[in-house]
Amino acid sequence: MRLEVCCLDRVGLAKDILMILEGYGINLLAIDASNQGFLYLQFAEVNFDTLSELLPLIRKVEGVHDVRTVSFMPSEQEHYALKTLLKTLPDSVFSIDVKGRVRIVNESATMTIGMNEHEILDESLNHWVQGFNFSRWLSESLVLAQATRVNIGQNEYLAEMLPIYLPDENDKSILAGAVVSLKSPARVGKQFNALQNQTVGFENVLVTSDKMKEVLVQARRMAQLDAPLLITGETGTGKELMARACHDASMRREYPFIAINCAALPDSAAEEELFGYVRNGEIIKRGFFEEGKGGTVFLDEIAEMSKTAQVKLLRLLQDGTFRRLGEDQEVRADVRIICSTQKNLAELCQTGDFREDLYYRIHVLSFHLPSLRERKMDVIPLTEMFLEHYSQQLSIPIRRISAQCREHLLNYAWPGNVRQLKNAIFRAVSMWDGSAELTVEQLKLPSYAEGFGYFDHQFEGSLDQAMKQFEASLLRRLYPAYPSTRQLAKKLGVSHTAIANKLREYKISKQK
Repeated sequence: MRLEVCCLDRVGLAKDILMILEGYGINLLAIDASNQGFLYLQFAEVNFDTLSELLPLIRKVEGVHDVRTVSFMPSEQEHYALKTLLKTLPDSVFSIDVKGRVRIVNESATMTIGMNEHEILDESLNHWVQGFNFSRWLSESLVLAQATRVNIGQNEYLAEMLPIYLPDENDKSILAGAVVSLKSPARVGKQFNALQNQTVGFENVLVTSDKMKEVLVQARRMAQLDAPLLITGETGTGKELMARACHDASMRREYPFIAINCAALPDSAAEEELFGYVRNGEIIKRGFFEEGKGGTVFLDEIAEMSKTAQVKLLRLLQDGTFRRLGEDQEVRADVRIICSTQKNLAELCQTGDFREDLYYRIHVLSFHLPSLRERKMDVIPLTEMFLEHYSQQLSIPIRRISAQCREHLLNYAWPGNVRQLKNAIFRAVSMWDGSAELTVEQLKLPSYAEGFGYFDHQFEGSLDQAMKQFEASLLRRLYPAYPSTRQLAKKLGVSHTAIANKLREYKISKQK
């Protein structure tokens, strides 16, 4: 039971109220005073009849204006607000006393250290944090705020130490301890970039593997050039991210970046959306190439563009001009065009599904993004980055990755690449059950075997059927690159007769 008493600031008022409570045998649990004319009382629950007698008696006390029941005390609200803040902070936070012993610790800190709260409390912070002597700092004659590098095990952090001073009766300050927060280098970098409000381009692309470092070197050079750029790679490898990074690192960075998914543009509306529409001499709609004036237009999945739109895009690339739908007037375009595809455009040109002359126009500059299974060194850093991002977004503590989960992440085939990893981490974080570690079960990744695709855990079929499925998949991938039975037979080390029979059995032809 909690009461809010609206009253004057009178000496002895609290004593008078306590005497009333004593008369009913009520033991006071807590009392809060406010300088705004309120007194708060907390005691054990009483029945309705007792409360009905109690409230009028308190109202009769000299200086009391009113009294009512409330749901919480101000000190309780402050306590739980602080607790909620500490719980949701992604940084590790410790409150220590003047001896450097831990008094308060948040969940992120327990996970960083890898121990439970009761194992950390009352212990010296220097048991885990190396590189700074907290007790020596707190014993100085004047304790000032500090910031320095520290280590917990092999991991490095930026530590910020703020002393806690309490006022005494003589308006002097008494040192009570300090608050210590630890930030990872990645988080410090993000905060700095946000503070500077700068477009960082390729700085947003996390790279650890040598293969991706080589790609990044190529991309940085090509970003400075104003020629058409083609980015190839499997679905989910981050082609749009790289296109945006190229724009941010170019001379056009101050102008729009417009991303268009060609696969989502219906053939009937593609021309109107891309080039604009005029009716009776009036511009009804400005196309993307006009809206992006001075900037970059990113055509995602260019292989899905309609044949009619391909012709108009070719003209734009040749002459730098286009015509709005329903108009004969030429409009000059001032955009850089970046395209992406997960398909083999050279093969599509041979089958007539993509214009060969357009292919050569968009393929002036190009680079290929490797799949995630080709850059295994990036898997764990990406996982940690997504864990931190979504934990902050959903206001939950950042979890560690269990050893078993790390091994599973590294061995998984990742057919959906970085996008699949990102979605898996988001799903795991959003369904957080309070555990300190990210586990294999929480990722809920479907079973996948390269060459076969997704499998249920209980695979039905014989070994012979599985081998034939793999064999057919392998031949379909290799035949376009080795387009004769003799070439393919030589590549695989078998007779051309055997290859011819297999191609016939699996109904594989050059067109496929």
